[in-house]
Amino acid sequence: MPATRALPTEEAVELIKLTRTLAAKELAPRVADAEADGAFPREVFRTLGRSGLLGLPFAEEYGGAGQPYEVYLQVLEEVAAVWSSVAVGISVHALSCFPLARFGTEEQRRRWLPDLLGGDQLGAYCLSEPHAGSDPAAMLTRAVRDGDDYVLTGAKAWTTHGGYADFYTVMARTSDDRTHGISCFLVPADTPGLSADPPERKMGLTGSATATMRLDDVRVPAERLIGQEGQGLKIALASLDCGRLGIASVACGLAQGALDHAVRYARERETFGKPIIEHQGLAFVLADMGAAIESARATALSAARLKDMGLPFTREASIAKLVATDNAMKVTTDAVQVLGGYGYTRDFPVERYMREAKVMQIFEGTNQIQRMIISRALDKNEGGVLTVLGKE
Repeated sequence: MPATRALPTEEAVELIKLTRTLAAKELAPRVADAEADGAFPREVFRTLGRSGLLGLPFAEEYGGAGQPYEVYLQVLEEVAAVWSSVAVGISVHALSCFPLARFGTEEQRRRWLPDLLGGDQLGAYCLSEPHAGSDPAAMLTRAVRDGDDYVLTGAKAWTTHGGYADFYTVMARTSDDRTHGISCFLVPADTPGLSADPPERKMGLTGSATATMRLDDVRVPAERLIGQEGQGLKIALASLDCGRLGIASVACGLAQGALDHAVRYARERETFGKPIIEHQGLAFVLADMGAAIESARATALSAARLKDMGLPFTREASIAKLVATDNAMKVTTDAVQVLGGYGYTRDFPVERYMREAKVMQIFEGTNQIQRMIISRALDKNEGGVLTVLGKE
């Protein structure tokens, strides 16, 4: 793990210590078998939730831990270095709680957030559809007002925790207006008509359940509309800014875990009479891996500090997601190379890290979409002239 973490408070230092203890005792002994079997570790999330790790970036008055994003991301990274599926789950849970926390009414927040953040419940976020991934405005799932309810019909693809979550934050179309025709709903898992297809058979993150959710005349009380009708796309995009920071830190942790294994192996494996880490050709590969992780980490934390200050961070979140996930793919590939033939076997975890890294470049907006967001931001800023922001 990183030699030094710059943490803002003693409370944050203790939180990192707690996370490392839980990762060592609760996650590390289970990860290999769970990932090999494709078993969803529901009880692990309960353990982490009761320790306060599922509500870190949310206000204490609603049951959260009141931690800045700068701290929350470093906790995510610690978890991801041991078990990426669980770290992704924590990030997705935060993503699914964000709309209620940010756009819900005070009554809605006080009524529902404490339960969602209390540790026993796990959330899922339903935005993508089979034909509408990178273009969420093309979604077809509809919500039709019927008296005091909305009736939701459609399908949501690639839902993390699909079939296991206790609640679903669902985006659905309430009018044909492409930009202003989408709304956001908080849907309990036991609502009649809501069901999950069998989980996807994935290349990596096999301990994280991903499924298509079916909504067949799902009747949701109008009081579960989050924000205003037609505000859903704005809510979704704001949520994704936060989610991309989460995935950036998961990618950093994943890469750090791969580097840690590679360094340990390079210290122990000998060729030509000395440990392979002492051969310059390989030592430089490890050095580049470490430099890539540190640069990605700094990029993610810089964006998080903007968010914590209440400043715009959309472009910076995309940069962090792009840099961290591309670096994770490169670092994990190099980790396999460092271990040679052993790295290609399932006796060592680096091949799993490599498989898991690939999807980081795809979900929460593909890295091609991140480049689009960044380039558009540069264009609006007249070619990227540095803007100095601060609070009065």
